[in-house]
Amino acid sequence: MTELRTPGALQPGDLVVSRNRKWDGTAHWVVPGRYLGEDIHGWWIFQPAGEFCARPGAAFYTASDALLLVPRTGEYVATFYDDDYPGDFRIYVDLATAHDWKTIRPGVTEFHMIDMDLDVIRSITRGVFVDDEDEFEHRKVAWGYPAAVIDAMEAECAALLEAVGTMRAPFDLGNNSVSTAWFTKGRA
Repeated sequence: MTELRTPGALQPGDLVVSRNRKWDGTAHWVVPGRYLGEDIHGWWIFQPAGEFCARPGAAFYTASDALLLVPRTGEYVATFYDDDYPGDFRIYVDLATAHDWKTIRPGVTEFHMIDMDLDVIRSITRGVFVDDEDEFEHRKVAWGYPAAVIDAMEAECAALLEAVGTMRAPFDLGNNSVSTAWFTKGRA
């Protein structure tokens, strides 16, 4: 499940629309951004303030900039927020599988994934924690997640909890962090 994924011929500045769905195929979040580039961690997408994000039953314009990291390997995507974000999160890691890149036309790519409910979050007030464990427990039965998928998600969640908790790159924070450099590039 953790095979290397490549986005094809993305160029800095290209539009990347992240289209998330759930295991049963229902639509989840749709979030646009601009491709920044890649590093050893994966591919970085800048989601500027004022972008329109939507999912069934909810929509809003973003209040601040964010970064999406699509990892080279691993069953997750990570969204980074800086001190301009009015909310409590600084890192929000969605456990996710079935990463797929689809070039729509030159300059426009969609990134697809299946959101697996579990989230690893770094919050200002609560520290680092796992969220939505109840959703995962319910849906693994209701939607019939295969045993191998359950095991992979639980192992990935434990590894991410440790990585975010110890601020191992790319989950480091501060002036010299991996995400700070990408925020700077996105805002240039």
